[in-house]
Amino acid sequence: MSVIRIPPVLRAATGGEKEVAAEGQNVRELLERLAAEHPATQSQLFAEDGELNRYVNVYLNDEDVRVLDGLETPVGGRDTLVILPAMAGG
Repeated sequence: MSVIRIPPVLRAATGGEKEVAAEGQNVRELLERLAAEHPATQSQLFAEDGELNRYVNVYLNDEDVRVLDGLETPVGGRDTLVILPAMAGG
C-alpha cells in the first residue's frame, strides 16, 4: 500500500493525520481516494476540470509528478506521495 504524506495545512481536513495509506494504480487514484475519505481535501487538490490544482505540488518518491506522467503516473505498493502546497509571497 502506498503512503500519502499530508502537509500541515491539510491536516485539519484529514483529522490531524500526517500520513494516510492508500491504494491505487496511479497518482490520480491515490489522490481521489484521499479526497473520497477526506472530502475537505478535494478543492485543495483538484481544479474544477479534475486536474491537479496549480497551487499544489505532488512528488512521487522525490520526483515532481508534473515532469513524469502527471496524475497518470503509475504508483507501486511501496511508493510515497508527498503533497506540498505552493508558497507565494514576496
